[in-house]
Amino acid sequence: MKLKKIETFTNEFICFVRVTADDGAQGWGQVAPYCADITAKVLHRQVAPYVLGWDCFEIDEMLDVVRDREHKFPGAYLRRAMGGVDTALWDLRGKVEQRPVCELIGGTPGQFRAYASSMKRDITPRDEADRFKRLRDENGFDAFKFRIGAEVGRNQDEWPGRTEEIVPLIRKELGDDVALLVDANSCYSPDKAIEVGRMLQDNGISHYEEPCPYWEFEQTKEVTDALDIDITGGEQDCMLANWKAMIDRRIVDVLQPDVCYLGGIARTLRVARMAEAAGMPVTPHAANMSMVTLFTMHLLRAIPNAGKYLEFSIEGLDYYPWQDQIFVNDPYEIVDGKATVTDAPGWGVEINPEWLAKSAYQISTWND
Repeated sequence: MKLKKIETFTNEFICFVRVTADDGAQGWGQVAPYCADITAKVLHRQVAPYVLGWDCFEIDEMLDVVRDREHKFPGAYLRRAMGGVDTALWDLRGKVEQRPVCELIGGTPGQFRAYASSMKRDITPRDEADRFKRLRDENGFDAFKFRIGAEVGRNQDEWPGRTEEIVPLIRKELGDDVALLVDANSCYSPDKAIEVGRMLQDNGISHYEEPCPYWEFEQTKEVTDALDIDITGGEQDCMLANWKAMIDRRIVDVLQPDVCYLGGIARTLRVARMAEAAGMPVTPHAANMSMVTLFTMHLLRAIPNAGKYLEFSIEGLDYYPWQDQIFVNDPYEIVDGKATVTDAPGWGVEINPEWLAKSAYQISTWND
């Protein structure tokens, strides 16, 4: 079964990928959101020429060829484009074999605990606490993540005193029976990160994400070594050499690959296996309601070193208007704080034809 055709359906924010084999079998995937139209161009120019004509099940091998042939372009756009092909090919295989992707990679359908993940920093501590309580009561969430500091903030808060206010307030309002996680988004220098981390520990926060600029491994390592709280990170890293260094040197306690940023399921499984050998858990980054959360749900149902929970964005169309009506069937329902991977073949989701009809279209084909 050879890869015959790759099609992309794109706007600025999202790009769906459809692959077709020479026998007519098809599958759907997606590149990472944001500047997705640029990623689509990379896919057709720098990925498609190498993967067309390959056996559709030889995903690892074909993507290694892309890496090697485009070795002068080792960065994020190429990996994002590779991920679009990878995720579509897993869906194709699942549909051919009539099995969900989680089964193809060693797991089973079923439920997985989710944490409610806030993306907002412009929200007041009181408003954040109130919506967390509402989500707890309506959907059964028992774990929540909120933002501290400012994004790549150079030790500055979103506004003065916000972090010092929101941490104890969320703990007080949610009580001791929920898990609380925070994301600093590369805000702090090591000394400031450690100071904030001690305050987090005092308030029972269990997960401290990206405390220092994510590319500064030594800074993050200093924080990891100084604190008892779990230091987490890795969402931005797309080079496997960086992942090996992160694991070998124990830069963080919990690893957070993003399936779409890293280049797909096959490459994320490589990271998960390295982490398993080192005894480290994997709690992937999945920060929106495109297909990335679905990919992550299947992954977590399959890997033996899955972390405690699935990241589940709580932001609606006011924050992510591009999420509107992209699927025919909504795969994202939280019941009793858990998401469910069904036994439907492949990813088990249908892209909305009306959305596709409005998108920019491009095709690459194999001429055998």
